[in-house]
Amino acid sequence: MIEIRPITPEDAAAVGRLLQQLGYAVEPLQVSGRIGQLGKTGSDPILLAVSDRRVLGFIAMHVSQMLQYERPVMRVTALVVDCRARRRGIGKLLMDRAESLASTAGCEIVELTSAATRAEAHAFYRSIGYEPNSLRFRKVLVA
Repeated sequence: MIEIRPITPEDAAAVGRLLQQLGYAVEPLQVSGRIGQLGKTGSDPILLAVSDRRVLGFIAMHVSQMLQYERPVMRVTALVVDCRARRRGIGKLLMDRAESLASTAGCEIVELTSAATRAEAHAFYRSIGYEPNSLRFRKVLVA
């Protein structure tokens, strides 16, 4: 059985390993600190999918009010399912929970970004009802 639960700083090592699967090298101490910071905002829930005490995936979200929308927006800032646990419905469970939290928070939209090279992720998002609608631009300020 898969349990969806809030993250704790003790989950940092497992989350760091999952972030590596997306290409982000983040040390467990950094992850733990960020979990603490985000946990204080009230706008940045992070949930884990766990089975038999093994972390299978996580979803991080941010709820914010934007000028252009009447109601808040939930942005999925990270979604990772362990490569050995994919195609078992875990990503959908996490996204369903995000949508439920967004609805409870009065959000009008759930949005996310996904790297242009992640075709399988794009197919997943389309399969659960998400549509591409913009192109993200960014500029790195710190080297």
